[in-house]
Amino acid sequence: MPEPTSENVIQFENVKFSYAGAEGVFAVNGVNLEVRRGEFLSVIGHNGSGKSTLARLVNGLLEADSGKITVLGMGVSEGKNSLEIRRHVGIVFQNPDNQMVASIVEDDVAFGPENIGVEREEIGRRIEWALKAVGMEQYREATPTRLSGGQKQRIAIAGVLAIKPEILILDESTAMLDPKGRREVMEVVSRLNKDEGMTVILITHFMEEALLADRCVVMNRGEIVLTGTPEEIFENGEKLEAYNLSLPRISEIINDLTLGGMNLSNVLRPEELAKEIAQNFKDKGIENAESPADKIADSASQHLWDVSVKNLTFTYSKKSPFATKALKGINLRIDDGEFFGIIGHTGSGKSTLVQHLNALIKLPQAQKRYRAKKPKKGKPVPELPQITVGEFDLANKKTDFKALRASVGMVFQYPEYQLFAETVFADVAFGLKNFKKDLSKEEIEKAVRDSIEVVGLNYNEVKDKSPFDLSGGQKRRAAIAGVIVTRPSVLILDEPAAGLDPLGKKEIMELLHKLHREWCNTVIIVSHDMDEVAENCTKAAVISNGEVVACDRPCNLFKDSESLFALGLDIPLTSKICEELKKYGITINCDCTPKDFAAKVLKAYGGGNA
Repeated sequence: MPEPTSENVIQFENVKFSYAGAEGVFAVNGVNLEVRRGEFLSVIGHNGSGKSTLARLVNGLLEADSGKITVLGMGVSEGKNSLEIRRHVGIVFQNPDNQMVASIVEDDVAFGPENIGVEREEIGRRIEWALKAVGMEQYREATPTRLSGGQKQRIAIAGVLAIKPEILILDESTAMLDPKGRREVMEVVSRLNKDEGMTVILITHFMEEALLADRCVVMNRGEIVLTGTPEEIFENGEKLEAYNLSLPRISEIINDLTLGGMNLSNVLRPEELAKEIAQNFKDKGIENAESPADKIADSASQHLWDVSVKNLTFTYSKKSPFATKALKGINLRIDDGEFFGIIGHTGSGKSTLVQHLNALIKLPQAQKRYRAKKPKKGKPVPELPQITVGEFDLANKKTDFKALRASVGMVFQYPEYQLFAETVFADVAFGLKNFKKDLSKEEIEKAVRDSIEVVGLNYNEVKDKSPFDLSGGQKRRAAIAGVIVTRPSVLILDEPAAGLDPLGKKEIMELLHKLHREWCNTVIIVSHDMDEVAENCTKAAVISNGEVVACDRPCNLFKDSESLFALGLDIPLTSKICEELKKYGITINCDCTPKDFAAKVLKAYGGGNA
């Protein structure tokens, strides 16, 4: 392989790229970028800004329309260099399932080295090294499909590491992982960068991940618009907002506290902010401050659409060598009117639970062939699981399950898996035609138009488009439109904002609150984002290993940080700052939202001279 002529291992010179059919619209537009050997570079930007396109241009998965790309001294556009470049540049994508190719972990990890002609003995050594690097050596003979999301992602990274790349690109590789999975993956990446000198390009929407980088670039509409250290990038809130990126939560808190009279720097870590808040209190002569806790009244409920789950158990691949018990006696009540959160580590049983709520997975006694088993002599009658949603009894095989599914809508984790029709109109209309067959053509068209527009899409622009031509954020909205078109009374969403940029997440949650206010009785979200749950949910349940271990208001749940950390979860930013403040004798009783936290801090701070 030719040696690069400088310390720049990647160089973009006025590079432009547009996708077929997007005439005059460049996904990458005149980009100039240099990446130095051993550098850790983070790339942030709104959905559709060109981040993933940039990554795919590096190793020739896409070919630039114009400009020059040099990787390790080789021109990417020169066909003879493609294979050699891919030997040294590895990409890990957002969804590990899209990268799995074999039925055994070691075969999956071996796939890359085999395809670039590595000798058999060397492949064996690389498998061992790569699995050890990601802490997965004990899973060498496991089946990838039976691993958790975090484990799959580490296997995907191992598969890329096995080609011994000089450059590692991670394209939203932690977006679908739980907090523990994200931490584990980022620890591996940081170690490879620092200890092995590997060049890392991290495409991410998570601020805490971007902070690990040496340098950060911001993309907007195909162009690089900002570059600098993460601290320099995130202190410029006005510019970030101008590029459709929201301020980090910690910056919003600092702004509110500064407006309230506190003297604070643009810090980015909770322990740093806690230290500065404590210094402000000290300068004002306030010691051992405590903000009063609010009395929270229970919300009124008509109980028309209460959800009750009792003794719910479920085993995948029952009566097979691969039997996996996903649920182990779930008992849960969700009151009509709640905006309810379900949190838990990857593989805890969250998705399996919610799929029971509209009978995508039916209870045993509701299945047509079910026959009650006679109890064994001297043994009690086994307690069967029971689920009711409103007036629907999901344990009764005579229940109208079609009517249930019209009333209990489900949006899955990967919206692209839910889209299937030739046009967005046909996709959104499908459920309506299936559940409400007596509607006229005009009524269907009005309902579809209303649903598409309520999720923030332009009806005339998208109705005739293929849903697969939409951006990631638009797909998410189209999938939601296809579910809400029947006006369900209960709406369930599995990771509704995962993979979206901060502004996209905010818009999706605002949309769900709008639906909840106007006509949707109950909203249930499954989420790995603790801040998302704290800021949006009236109540939340923690699921671990198929069981409910806690159910309470978020402000109460997040007080027990040790238990949540032990379950592979995290706590919101505000809770982290509150824990740090306690070390300085300052107790803030808030509802875990940034606005309420700032208000309670200022109340305690303002009352110091009283």
